[in-house]
Amino acid sequence: MSNTSPVTVLGLGDMGRALAAAFLSAERATTVWNRTAAKADELIALGAVRAGSVAEAVTGSPLVVVCLLDYGIVRETLEPVAGQLRGRTVVNLTNGTPSQASEMAAWVAGHGGDYLDGGIMAVPTTVATPEAFILYSGEQRIFDTYRGVLGELGSARYLGDDIGLASLYDLALLSGMYLMFDGFHHAVAMATSREGGSASGFTELLVPWLTNMARLLPAFAAEVDADLATAAEPRLTQGLDVQVSGLANIMDASRDAGVSTTPLESSMAALEALLAHGHKVWSAPASVRQLRTVS
Repeated sequence: MSNTSPVTVLGLGDMGRALAAAFLSAERATTVWNRTAAKADELIALGAVRAGSVAEAVTGSPLVVVCLLDYGIVRETLEPVAGQLRGRTVVNLTNGTPSQASEMAAWVAGHGGDYLDGGIMAVPTTVATPEAFILYSGEQRIFDTYRGVLGELGSARYLGDDIGLASLYDLALLSGMYLMFDGFHHAVAMATSREGGSASGFTELLVPWLTNMARLLPAFAAEVDADLATAAEPRLTQGLDVQVSGLANIMDASRDAGVSTTPLESSMAALEALLAHGHKVWSAPASVRQLRTVS
C-alpha cells in the first residue's frame, strides 16, 4: 500500500464493506473487523488486514471508522476496548440521533479519544463515486486532520462543531426521501387502480412533474430563512381553501379507487391546523412553523 496513514473499519455489512473497499481502492492500508469473520473474505483478497478481535482492530490504526446497525451496538463493541481509544479518532458513520451522537462523543472523549459523527448520504454501490457525500460534525481540527482520508469515501461535507448536526441533517434528508417514496407509492397505487394502468408509463409522467416541482424548493427555503430572520412576508403563497379542496379530491378519488388515504391524512391535518390558527393562505414558512410547534 502506498498510503502510509492506516485506517480501521469496524462493521462489514453492505455499507461497511463498501467503505473498506473504497479505502483499499485508494491504496490505503486498511484493517477490518466484523463479528462474522467471513464477511471480510472478499476484502482480504483485495489487500485488507483481518483483525481477529476488536482490540486488534482498534490498535491497528489511529483512525477507526465505525459502521454498525445502531449506537447501542457501537457502544457494546467499543466498551471492552475503551482503554485503547486514547489518542485515537473514532469516526462513527452509524445511523443515529443527535442525542446519541452527543452521548457517544462524550463517552469517547472520556476515554481520551477524538470523535467525529457522520451520516452517509449514499447507497453502498455509490460510495466513493461523485454521487456520494458524507456529512460530518465535531471539532474542526479533527475533521481537518482526516479530511483527505474521509474524502476517499465520497465528498466530505463538514457541518460544524455541533456534534449532533450530522445526524440531524442525515435524518432530515432521509425524512424527505421517505416521504417522497410514500408519495410515489400512493400515486402509483392510484394510477394502476384501473385496468390497463401501468406503473412504468405513469412514472414517465411523474418524474418530470416532480422534477419541476423540486425546482421550487430553493425558493421555499429562502422564504423560510427570511421568515426566521426577519419575519418577512412570503411571496410564494396559495389560498388554503384551494389546497384543502384539491387534497380532498385526491382523498375522495383514492377511496373510490380502493386506495388507502393514510399517506395523505397528515397533509390534510397540517392544512387544517393552519386554518385553525387563522391562516388564509398556504406558505412554506407557515407550514414549517406549524410543524415545529408540535409538542
